[in-house]
Amino acid sequence: MRIREYRPEDEQGWVRCRVLAFLQSAYYDHVLREKERYGNPAIELVAEQDGAIVGLIDLECETKPGTVCSDRPGLGAMIWHLAVHPDCQGRGIAGALPDAAVARARERGIVRLEAWTRDDEDVRRWYERQGFQQVDSYLHVFLDGGEELNGAVRSEIPGLLPVQAFAHYVGDDLEGIRRRFRRVHECVLYELSLVEAG
Repeated sequence: MRIREYRPEDEQGWVRCRVLAFLQSAYYDHVLREKERYGNPAIELVAEQDGAIVGLIDLECETKPGTVCSDRPGLGAMIWHLAVHPDCQGRGIAGALPDAAVARARERGIVRLEAWTRDDEDVRRWYERQGFQQVDSYLHVFLDGGEELNGAVRSEIPGLLPVQAFAHYVGDDLEGIRRRFRRVHECVLYELSLVEAG
């Protein structure tokens, strides 16, 4: 297995790897048909084994603080995608990808990484083992059907009838939201400082 820079011809392998990895997570329905492009400089790496893409990481790097990541001091980089093919998990690829990305991020003056994830306990524990700290959270709420949409979502366009919706809940009644809607995920922001202690 080797980690290298992403190339345009990797796109199909990148998409397959991400889809298969995300199917096992709370992001199972966040399917991309093509690789995301970024408006800022990016660090895009893949793990390759026997000619196949088995892992990936994409970081979008700030050139001005607070433009990609939360508004905190110093330049940040957002981990938009981190995935390892299910057949290759448990081999250290998930740790090797961020290690390679961190070295490149430091060269660009990045002082912290941020990553959002949902409430997959194994993923959250992995981030914490890597030294990330939880700094924020809110709820992702999926509304499906008339009963859940009633009183929460409506259309002001004649003839347009909502049947599903996705929403962010940033209020204080977390338990009330969890009781009312069937599919609710906590979306957690993790941060890793790249500044050497001492």
